[in-house]
Amino acid sequence: MAFRLICLIMVLIASVPGAAGEMPTIKIGLLRFGTVAWELDTIRHHGLDRKHGIMAAPVEFATNEAAKVALQAGAVDMIVTDWPWVARQRGEGGSFSFMPYSTAVGVLIVPQASRITDVSELRGKRVGVAGGPLDKSWLLLRAFAKRNKGLDLAKEAEPVFGAPPLLNEELARGRIDAVLTYWHYAARLEAAGARPVLTVADMIRGLGVKEEIPMLGYAFREGWASEHPEALKSFIDAAREAKAVLASSEEEWKRLAPVIGVGDDATLDALQSGYRAGIPHRWTGDERRAATRLYDILRDIGGEQLVGQATTVDPGTFWPAVSY
Repeated sequence: MAFRLICLIMVLIASVPGAAGEMPTIKIGLLRFGTVAWELDTIRHHGLDRKHGIMAAPVEFATNEAAKVALQAGAVDMIVTDWPWVARQRGEGGSFSFMPYSTAVGVLIVPQASRITDVSELRGKRVGVAGGPLDKSWLLLRAFAKRNKGLDLAKEAEPVFGAPPLLNEELARGRIDAVLTYWHYAARLEAAGARPVLTVADMIRGLGVKEEIPMLGYAFREGWASEHPEALKSFIDAAREAKAVLASSEEEWKRLAPVIGVGDDATLDALQSGYRAGIPHRWTGDERRAATRLYDILRDIGGEQLVGQATTVDPGTFWPAVSY
């Protein structure tokens, strides 16, 4: 199955437009309806990649796992994922590295009429979780609830794992009491009247890590980055310019509305606010050291299933040439 998936990926890559152009091409694996697609669309629409002497070529995948397989196979140059995954890969011999993309990750959200206002009130409730038992947001929520409320959510609540669109529907139909989902799905729920209880950023602060840590970022092979340092720097510069456009332009969000798949102002406004709130503003030694402390928390609750052989964060996990 994995072999056939890799073969399919290679066929897709071969059809990427511009791959044989004069400018260096960076192939970026993404999900069609993920937030990375918005940023890449902004880069390409405004020619920010060409301005910096590269071509950014998006390659769409159906799932995050397929994108990871493509990166590991060398079929794409970059994907967006979380840095604990990068840390695990390095611990198991993979030479991947990470640079920040966003501090926005997940939100615990409930229906407007719900009486739940605190994590302690999740005892005995059905809690939807986007992803699986090793989802980082779920592990952070479990750690937060255990440390601050003495509550073991894995045992004292009923987690329901699933895809974000399905969980949004389950919440709307009253089949689950709360949902912990990716921020852009939470934004859609909030625009429709749902109420946020806790963000992943809140959980991290509640675990004693005060620094703002970008959990999501561009992951790439260290060897590729060493061979193409100018292309990588050019992409970083283009991505920063795209973020600046998205941080300041209302018209850009109106242009992106069909790409995002929204037709109402309330949802578009919620997505715009959430994206802007997640733009990283600091990524220094302080944040990197804080990330290693957070990794210890994740390791303690997720165990070997989460971290594999990577019991600590290898220094190369964070690409040294990127700071804010």
